[in-house]
Amino acid sequence: MIFTRRIENNLFEWKTKAYRKPLILRGGRQVGKTTLIKSFAKTYKYSITLNLEKKPDRVLFQDYNDAKTIVESLLLSRNIPSNSLNETLVFIDEIQELPEAIQMLRYFYEEVPELHVIAAGSLLEFAMHKVKSFPVGRVEFLQLYPLNFGEYLEAIQHEAALNQLKEIPVKSFAHNTMIELFNRYAIIGGMPEVIKIYNDRNSLLDLPGIYESIWETYRDDVEKYALSEPARNVIKYIMSVAPLYLDQRIKFQNFGKSNYKSREVGEAMRNLDEARIIQLIYPTTDMEVPIKPDIKKSPRLQFLDTGLVNHALNIQSDMLGLKDFNSAYRGAIIPHLITQELMSLNTYSNKKPNFWVREKHQASSEVDLVYAFQDKVIPIEIKSGGSGTLRSLHQFIEGANHPYAVRVYAGEFKVERTNTPGGTPYFLMNLPYYLGTKIPQYIEYFLGNY
Repeated sequence: MIFTRRIENNLFEWKTKAYRKPLILRGGRQVGKTTLIKSFAKTYKYSITLNLEKKPDRVLFQDYNDAKTIVESLLLSRNIPSNSLNETLVFIDEIQELPEAIQMLRYFYEEVPELHVIAAGSLLEFAMHKVKSFPVGRVEFLQLYPLNFGEYLEAIQHEAALNQLKEIPVKSFAHNTMIELFNRYAIIGGMPEVIKIYNDRNSLLDLPGIYESIWETYRDDVEKYALSEPARNVIKYIMSVAPLYLDQRIKFQNFGKSNYKSREVGEAMRNLDEARIIQLIYPTTDMEVPIKPDIKKSPRLQFLDTGLVNHALNIQSDMLGLKDFNSAYRGAIIPHLITQELMSLNTYSNKKPNFWVREKHQASSEVDLVYAFQDKVIPIEIKSGGSGTLRSLHQFIEGANHPYAVRVYAGEFKVERTNTPGGTPYFLMNLPYYLGTKIPQYIEYFLGNY
């Protein structure tokens, strides 16, 4: 199965730049980085792939400390003409295994600028700490995430649904088919290997072993970078219980009913966050741009992939019988997935979304997401109830400097003019779950037409 990824457009833009820098592709393990670049390499006349987990490929960077010699050696060994640098891609995979290779990217840029160089690896943030002189300003970055819903439709070759997803606003006749497709995606998640196996066999029975293998790989990876055995034990514990806290904000002290101190849990959480496995999503109190996270307040947990979470919670079979996934695991699955969908759009950075809180005695409020558009902060509530149940969203609107709000739910697309219980008029755009990756375009449409 060939996966078409939206990040491919960014790769082609990079390829045609006049002043192109070596590119580092970031992302969690098994999200498809290697497959993506190997496919992209086919657009070149010549390509060279190095895997730094393999000793023969590491030796080159250990034996030579200048880029020109390394490039000349690579071209000679592959019988590539020396005047073909601009038609050649060098792909350095698993570059986290050798900090010297990361440092060498600077000299590829300075000494052999015609050559196209892409590096990829997992847990790169940890490896970068070991680089004596990181090539700041001499490399570019792209981020790769699990497949989002649009990429999932491409993977299963549902062209008709993909075309409907591109319509703004979506046609009402497409709703039932789109929600059924999204529900299946919500169950299995966006890990490429999972989607491939599921598409081949159309059965959930073959997937548990894949999820377990991926999760075990993450656990083994992150433990390598813990500084001590006690630190490794904290990471192991967090990874074993963290999915159980998907539906609530967390505190580090005694996390998961443990005896671990705030400092120990905080360090482990930050390691997991850097590894992109479990990330910390912090709230904001801002109602005007710019949106600033408040790291003094309790965060929510965001996992790399919702399918992995569903497996960890053992709820996939239960989800098969649900019509509205808003009730899945105490209402936490769909907000998690919509957040994952929005994050998948950040190809140039690992920018995290925020949720909004107002914490007052006997009057606390929490809106699932906020989105900055132009000079406005748009509140986004994710639930299935009618507009009258949107208490926190109404409190946001009554204090906001604009009349726009979004609800993501299981129903059809519609825009309605309504009022808060306090009498403040506002426009509510209702988006079906499957439009999560389209939220930016729909907000632009919304504010431009209402």
